[in-house]
Amino acid sequence: MTTATTPPADRPAGHGPANAPLKRLFLHNRSLPTARTVRAIEELEDGWIRPKVADLTARTPALSSRADWIEALDALLAEEAKGTGTGRYLAEKASRAEFTSVVRQFALDGLTEAQNFFPAVPRLPIRAQMAVMRVLIDEFGCGNLQQAHSRLYLDLLGELGLPQHLDAFIDTTTEETYAFLDVFYWLTQRAPTVEYFLGALAYLEASIPQAFTVQAEACRRLGVTNSRYYTEHLHIDTFHRQEMQLAIREYDAAHGLDATKVWIGALLLSDLIGTAFDTAVTRARAEVTR
Repeated sequence: MTTATTPPADRPAGHGPANAPLKRLFLHNRSLPTARTVRAIEELEDGWIRPKVADLTARTPALSSRADWIEALDALLAEEAKGTGTGRYLAEKASRAEFTSVVRQFALDGLTEAQNFFPAVPRLPIRAQMAVMRVLIDEFGCGNLQQAHSRLYLDLLGELGLPQHLDAFIDTTTEETYAFLDVFYWLTQRAPTVEYFLGALAYLEASIPQAFTVQAEACRRLGVTNSRYYTEHLHIDTFHRQEMQLAIREYDAAHGLDATKVWIGALLLSDLIGTAFDTAVTRARAEVTR
């Protein structure tokens, strides 16, 4: 499996949109961090994530405590558990070709899963570090390659006849998916406070067991046997949800918590991943029926 992408300056012109800033941001994020690439990253983020967070902050009522954060997250998860039209379509009606298109769309995420979380660790107090590291250890199969989540995604790609290396997906991934990929580089390295990251990852780990039932059901219906990438998350992320709440509690004990920033991190990720998923399913339906 390829673990790094070709630096932007050395890549040939692809088949993606001529102006794809979030694709370029992903490539910069995975390139050697020279002064040039860091300047490029900051310029791209200035036009994308910083205004988005500022707008979300202006529209979000303040939370006063960790208890308020937990209540708000539970309400968001309950609302999302009602499902969406795109989710029901993928689970109940999508053809194998449409499902394969969605799997392709999230390949860059599956093949780099959790790699961009590590820079957040030194920004956390030690007890919060331990909770986040327990999550990361699971993401990498507890050191067992066959259990690593990126390995499970490779198995899924192989069964569906899709490529096995990162560069094959660079020019076919939408800007909406790149937004979901890029946000964790900002959250872990350049967000002004790590509380945004804690909220985003806490939301992700709490929402995935419900969200991935859609893909797991599609695999069962379509006879896709390498479905463990999805079914493993149904199990392990219930534990990860607890660990992330522990990390937030320990951060609160060590530094005091800005619950509003934690909540904004959750709302930010909910918007980005929901938009990416809806776009992927809609695009799959359009491509297959053309």
